[in-house]
Amino acid sequence: MKLRKKTAAAMIMALLCATLASGCGQTKIGYIDGERVSKEAPQINSLIEEGNQKIEEAQTQASQDLQKKMQENPNMSQEDLQKAQMDGQRKIQGLNQSYSLQLRQKMDVALAAVSKNKKLDAVVNNSTDQPVAVTGAVDVTDDVIAQLQ
Repeated sequence: MKLRKKTAAAMIMALLCATLASGCGQTKIGYIDGERVSKEAPQINSLIEEGNQKIEEAQTQASQDLQKKMQENPNMSQEDLQKAQMDGQRKIQGLNQSYSLQLRQKMDVALAAVSKNKKLDAVVNNSTDQPVAVTGAVDVTDDVIAQLQ
C-alpha cells in the first residue's frame, strides 16, 4: 500500500541520519523487515485499514458531491468542474498525509524504544524492494512487532 512504502522510506532516512550524527566509536546496527512489520504489527495493520477505509469513503463522498453539483447546475463551466474535482482530491490527499504521518510516528516510537533497549545506533530497513546487506547487524523485526502489539 502507499502508506507502507512511505512509512518504510521515512523510517530508513530518519534512522540513517541519526547514525551519521551519532559520532565515533563502535556502531551497533540493527535491521528490520519493514514489510513484515507492516503486515504483522496489529497497531500498524489497524491504522492502515482505517486509513484506507477513510480514503475510500472520502473518494466516494467526493464523487457523490461532484455528481450532485453537476445535477444542480447542468451548465457548470469546465473551470468550476475542475475546481470541484480539485477540492475532492485535496481532501483525499490530506487524509493520506495524515495517516502516513500517524504511521510514521507509531513506527518511530516503536523503533526508538527497541533501539534504546538494544542500545542500537541505527536501524535499517531490509525489505525485499530495497535489500540492504549489513554485516553483523541485529534483526530487531520481532522486537518492533512486539512493541506494536
